[in-house]
Amino acid sequence: MTAKPSVLNDLPADLDRQKLPHHVAVIMDGNGRWANHKGLPRIVGHQRGVDALKALLRCCKDWGIEALTAYAFSTENWGRPLTEVDFLMTLFERVLRRELQEMIAEGVCIRFIGDLSALPISLQEEIGRAMEATRESENIQFNVATNYGGRREILQACRAIAAQVKANQLNLEEIDEAIFEKHLYTAGLTNPDLLIRTSGELRVSNFLLWQVAYAEIYVTNTLWPDFDRHAFHQALSDYQNRHRRFGKL
Repeated sequence: MTAKPSVLNDLPADLDRQKLPHHVAVIMDGNGRWANHKGLPRIVGHQRGVDALKALLRCCKDWGIEALTAYAFSTENWGRPLTEVDFLMTLFERVLRRELQEMIAEGVCIRFIGDLSALPISLQEEIGRAMEATRESENIQFNVATNYGGRREILQACRAIAAQVKANQLNLEEIDEAIFEKHLYTAGLTNPDLLIRTSGELRVSNFLLWQVAYAEIYVTNTLWPDFDRHAFHQALSDYQNRHRRFGKL
């Protein structure tokens, strides 16, 4: 779905509302380092990271940005210590249950992208309830990439298309970018205009490999729990000073 822009509350005066990105994607990096720097357990960093994401979602809604996609858990994150993975799964479930009514009230349409079949059944059930309950919401589209990997996404799309060709349901000559995108986890969603990565790392980490082909990339040394409205304002200011040519002059 395409979200309707909300009232632009508190939009900084130096930002041009006509040049705001329609869709922002974020790689939320640095929760563990934030906690380590403060002598706290890593799980506290993840808890504070949830608060930062909630604040960013509200900011996007207030400033009229139509879609936000957050990289919550990658296919590679299963390699973390079991206690941390278990905590994250429980945290996702608890946050969904706690925040659902507020998301409904705020007009947030939430969608999870990735291989959800590998998640705990109880979490899958909470995800299903949240997506169904917010399906008709139109103020902002909120996409949560969970057990997501860009390479896996592309491979599964190729397999699905190959199966259709093998079954004589699709001709090779018909395969184009539009057909391919229909088989991605993000089918029906717009591609990001702006990709933000926190913690200073200069890589996309297998995130939205197809979708960010022409996204503007903004990297900040700020660790994710400290990424606030001021930091987002800086990212948007930088974005509005870019000249997006899309390969043209």
